[in-house]
Amino acid sequence: MSSTAESATPTPTSQASGASLARGAQPDLAAVPRIDFLLLALAVAGVALSAPLISAIAAPAVAIAFWRNCIATGVLAPIALLRHRGELRAMSRRSVGLSLAAGGFLALHFAMWLPSLRLTSVATSTALCTATPLWTTLYLRLRGHRPPRVVWIGISLAFAGVVLLTGFDLTLSSRAVLGDLLALGAGMAASGYFLLGSEVRRTVSTTAYTFVCYATTAVLLLIACLLSGQSLSGYSSTAWWQILLLTASAQFLGHSLSNRVVRTLGPSFVSTAILLETPGAALIAAVWLGQLPPVAVYPAMAMILAGLLLIIRAGQRAS
Repeated sequence: MSSTAESATPTPTSQASGASLARGAQPDLAAVPRIDFLLLALAVAGVALSAPLISAIAAPAVAIAFWRNCIATGVLAPIALLRHRGELRAMSRRSVGLSLAAGGFLALHFAMWLPSLRLTSVATSTALCTATPLWTTLYLRLRGHRPPRVVWIGISLAFAGVVLLTGFDLTLSSRAVLGDLLALGAGMAASGYFLLGSEVRRTVSTTAYTFVCYATTAVLLLIACLLSGQSLSGYSSTAWWQILLLTASAQFLGHSLSNRVVRTLGPSFVSTAILLETPGAALIAAVWLGQLPPVAVYPAMAMILAGLLLIIRAGQRAS
């Protein structure tokens, strides 16, 4: 997910969207160690790098997603199997089922978002995919949660930005519109992944959950690669190094650090900071890949981010 859609545990953005997670007093930011702000900045940089990096890797999109999750599972395996073996065995059937389902949603997210980066611009794809809090809030409304009026204002503003952005791409090409739709679908899949993950994390540790989730995602993406005929090898050494960098920057650095500092900085503050992924990715893509979105794209991106910010801030006030 963009970044909000890529961690193995619910991201701060998704946490701010869920009513059940909006608990506790807001932290005193003046008392927070400065190192935590630096770690958050590194986390934002890590997730912002992912979209431009994916666009630059000379390998099939779904294969990139597979190797990313396969490597992450391999790194987690020794820790999970040696230190959390008892917890893994003690996981209830419901927790295992939800973890497997979360892995399925994460696989679907990757299978849609990574190809979208090859069809439309990095800025557009990232902006549409980071709309995850929008879908999470709407789902919670269907389940009976009644968000305040400011949330509906944020939803309306974000939806208007989505319509404007997609409508503009319609004037460019059907290829760009397909990329937009895939990015939107990826955000929806990430919402399901976040909601299921937050439920599992009530009783299961991060390590145990992430191991089951990533392993499931890797297996499903492997099946998708085999069925679609995407090559899993034969890449250049540069591509392999880029895949390793992607795994380190987004999968571990970005999301691990954001989950590390959320305890001290609070979910609302971290959620707001993570929204910087969109302009950050657009800037990196402009400098590195030479992707300069048309001027008309920027107002739509601003509307989406402003709407998501209203949703997140409403969650802060509710807590």
